[in-house]
Amino acid sequence: MQRTLIKDTASKAGEDVMLKGWVEVRRDHGKLVFLDIRDRSGIVQAVVIPQTSPAAYEVAQAIRPEFVVEIAGKVNKRPEKNINKDIPTGTVEIEVKSLNILSRSETPPFDLTTDGLEIGEEVRLRYRYLDLRRKRMQENLRLRSDYMQALRQALIKKDFVEIETPLLTKTTMEGARDFIVPSRFQPGKFYALPQSPQQYKQLLMVAGFERYFQFPHCLRDEDLRADRGFEHTQLDLEMSFVTREEVMQAVEEVVKEGVKAVGGKLKDETFPVVSYRAAMDKYGADKFDLRTEAEKKNGVLAFAWVTDFPFFRPVNKEEISDKFDSKSEWTFTHNPFSMPIPEHVERLLAGKNIGEILTTQYDLVCNGLEAGGGSIRAHTPELLKATYKIMGYSDSQIEESVGHMLEAFSFGAPPHGGIALGIDRHIALLKGELSIKETMAFPMTSSGRTSVMDAPASVPENILKELGIKVISDDKVSS
Repeated sequence: MQRTLIKDTASKAGEDVMLKGWVEVRRDHGKLVFLDIRDRSGIVQAVVIPQTSPAAYEVAQAIRPEFVVEIAGKVNKRPEKNINKDIPTGTVEIEVKSLNILSRSETPPFDLTTDGLEIGEEVRLRYRYLDLRRKRMQENLRLRSDYMQALRQALIKKDFVEIETPLLTKTTMEGARDFIVPSRFQPGKFYALPQSPQQYKQLLMVAGFERYFQFPHCLRDEDLRADRGFEHTQLDLEMSFVTREEVMQAVEEVVKEGVKAVGGKLKDETFPVVSYRAAMDKYGADKFDLRTEAEKKNGVLAFAWVTDFPFFRPVNKEEISDKFDSKSEWTFTHNPFSMPIPEHVERLLAGKNIGEILTTQYDLVCNGLEAGGGSIRAHTPELLKATYKIMGYSDSQIEESVGHMLEAFSFGAPPHGGIALGIDRHIALLKGELSIKETMAFPMTSSGRTSVMDAPASVPENILKELGIKVISDDKVSS
């Protein structure tokens, strides 16, 4: 007999089926044993009757929650008074004829039948493979898959090409510290893990693909909090021969299609556009919530655009990334590869009125959070050089940092722009989750430790020696 998914049992009354899955709950009523069986598709009640299936009843005595079992039995309609309206299979139950234990389980360290939010993060992430069995987490990750697929299909319909970019690259300036990876073949030299595919996607525009996207895994060594971590996934896209408004329109259409495909509720069919200055004057922040109280309760998503950001801001001497990125009193607000608005191009080239230069940056905000950010990019060597000059870089330092980009731009770079959307945050918004960790399979803890596996961890001395690395003690570092 072939396996039947649990969700299909509701339409198979009177038929014999074979189910395979986990035991969520076991209830022994003396003469009867009830088992709630769960697989990827749902949950159904099974009943073991000792008089009709004595062998199955004997096996049922040994079963505990989270055992993996195989059940063969008949699908019976429940009496009207026993129908469970809370589950799709609540109109039927399985009369067990045979019962086999496929795998036994230790007693789980926590209850898997709740939403899990009452459990401490450390223990949840230590046993994340168990935590992911709960209904809420299964729904979150399935929604994530469905949403990403909807976004992908919307982009493909618009003639975008999905292209992967490298994970081992060069250290960049994008507002956070890089994670670095030592090179075994070139001792003393390092790769950097990408904060984003920023430079590679611009190089793809130079390469003539015109419309690119991918779902890259990005890594940033920054302070951890509920809506930010070392790792995140984004939808990254770039377009050639476009204006700022054309990119925003394309992104808006893709996001709306994705949200609707997974049953999300939108406040506005056309996303409002608010300037940075107007947002600060009206809301006191460049991330704001446009929902009414009723819309908040109903899970409505209120997207809006914020435009016309300042290109530069004074360096914050307490920010390590600012010290790393800038060699003057100015640093960028978003990224150094942006274009100023057309009226301020001459200011940038001349390095004048720096604090007044506005950029073509556009942020997508939703329900008080940033949901994405992008800009029209600098596509000539002169513009990119001018940005680095304002940040205090010499000609040799500019060549060292972005010489490859300057060279690429010298071979006919098209005007282009794009955006990165935070997928983890989009799913959190769609599901009403407070933390992006609830939308990721294996997130890190708040202290930067990995789920399940014990990392970061020490590396054997022979590996360090091969890499030409020597670990020094904390007291020597501080001195």
